[in-house]
Amino acid sequence: MESQKIIIEKHTDGYVAYPLGLKGVVVGQGDTYDDALADVESAIRFHIEAFGNEVFESDSPVLEVFVAETKVAA
Repeated sequence: MESQKIIIEKHTDGYVAYPLGLKGVVVGQGDTYDDALADVESAIRFHIEAFGNEVFESDSPVLEVFVAETKVAA
C-alpha cells in the first residue's frame, strides 16, 4: 500500500481530514485529531476497495505538502 499524505484541519466543532493525491472525494472527521485520522484511513481503504488502484493520481504524485498563510485585502 502506498503512503498517503493527509491534511487534518482543526475546527471549533472537531477535526476534518482528507488525503491528497486520490481521485474522488474522501473525507474523515472526528472529535479529536486521532479520531479524524482513523476515520479518513477507513474511508481511504473503502475508496480503494470500491474503485481499485486507479484512484491514485500516478501522473503527478504529491511529493511534499506545505501550509502557508497570507493576508488578502477584502
